Amino acid sequence: MEEITYEGDSNFENIPSLQDKALRINLNKDIYGTFAEIGAGQETVRQFFRAGGASGTIAKTMSAYDKDFSDAIYGIENDKRYVTEARLRKMLNHEIDLMEKRITREKHPTKIFFTYANTVATIDFAKKYKGHGWVGIKFQVTPDGEYNDIVLHIRFKENDARLQQETLGKLGTNLIYGAFYKYNVPKKLLRYLYDHLDKDQLEIDTINFIGPVFKDVDNRLMSLQLVKNGMTDAVMFAPDGNNVLPARVLYKKNILALRGSFRPVTKVNMDMFEKSYEMFIKENKVSKENTQVIFEITLSNLRAEGEIDEQDFMDRARLLCSLGQTVMISNFQEYYKLVEYFSQYTKNRMGLSMGVNNLVDIFDEKYYRHLSGGILEAFGKLFYKDLRVYLYPMENEDGSVTNSENLKVHPRMKELYKFFKYNGKVVDITDYDPSILSVFSRTVLKMIAKGEEGWEAMLPEGVAKLIKEKSLFGYEAEEVMH
Repeated sequence: MEEITYEGDSNFENIPSLQDKALRINLNKDIYGTFAEIGAGQETVRQFFRAGGASGTIAKTMSAYDKDFSDAIYGIENDKRYVTEARLRKMLNHEIDLMEKRITREKHPTKIFFTYANTVATIDFAKKYKGHGWVGIKFQVTPDGEYNDIVLHIRFKENDARLQQETLGKLGTNLIYGAFYKYNVPKKLLRYLYDHLDKDQLEIDTINFIGPVFKDVDNRLMSLQLVKNGMTDAVMFAPDGNNVLPARVLYKKNILALRGSFRPVTKVNMDMFEKSYEMFIKENKVSKENTQVIFEITLSNLRAEGEIDEQDFMDRARLLCSLGQTVMISNFQEYYKLVEYFSQYTKNRMGLSMGVNNLVDIFDEKYYRHLSGGILEAFGKLFYKDLRVYLYPMENEDGSVTNSENLKVHPRMKELYKFFKYNGKVVDITDYDPSILSVFSRTVLKMIAKGEEGWEAMLPEGVAKLIKEKSLFGYEAEEVMH
């Protein structure tokens, strides 16, 4: 198949038009497939019909809008929902099976098959829900080759259904073009999904690359690109290390979140989690079965030297996932933005577990100068939710301990702090382990870098072993060092 390249990634003038993209695919005599679009018209295939030469590309296009028709074709979902990843995958698999059955390889020995599908819900009439959807492509890169999948979840940002349909059509065209011409550079493929689109129109909050041509792709790393490129505010990884849709994890849950650099995760981090979790699940309106714990790393914490160290990020996420935790990477520097984000998905009680320094930072006015209402506006967004802060103490150089009763905030913030403290919004973690208060991630990192002994005891069970096995955070085995 001929290779098509962009002459300049950063120069908008060199980006092929949507018509050019569709026409190049239509004129490629080998690419042949079907389009199945549900929920927003047939906006993607329309780009290919308009470009001309579509008979060389399109075997079939369909849109099973009626639910009974859709169920008869693709089967019934267990949850009876239609805008789901499971539904999208059924659509892709079903349509590819039909291609393989109905188009003979003897007659078309050079054809590479594909199916593009989407199942979406655009904005409702009341304009209460903006809409979202699943979009994907299943494709070959050689005749008779194995199939590869790119599957992504989108959230619409526009307030008009017709505009959302057009946006979806552009995204779909970019995805099909990228799948065939940029599959070997997935980071670029990801960026090109926004060709002729603006980030104010569309958010991509989950993407997964599967198949032999993507065998070296780490989907967590691709998720990091989504946040890094401003395509979404937050991405999430399940304990198994795979990308997971934030809405699926957070919907109607009680959420306990811990923010940190976790570089690496220490015994203090886990003690903070365990003790705050025990307190959180005893709260009224909180049930253990409905509680979701999130270990969150903000991107501002990932920028070690101005640029994000991607491998370093991977190491942190891997260690947290190995401890059975769900990890979230976000663009939120301020805590109130994190709470606002969670509030999109749940109205249930939330908890934030943090150390003394983090709480002191929350009461620093410099973080809120961009808000017209300043710190009061931020605190309205933070503390007037059904939220509680669980505060882990800090050991001082003289051996004394700082907690919520004696911590120092700026004199101007003193009364504001007292207000939240005495209204029960800030509570101390009292059942902490005093023997580990002096443990800090930065100490562990320095010891690893210098090849010193004893850092292993500062980490949760199994973490030191992983660091050594995978040579994380600059660890070098002795035989390598000498």
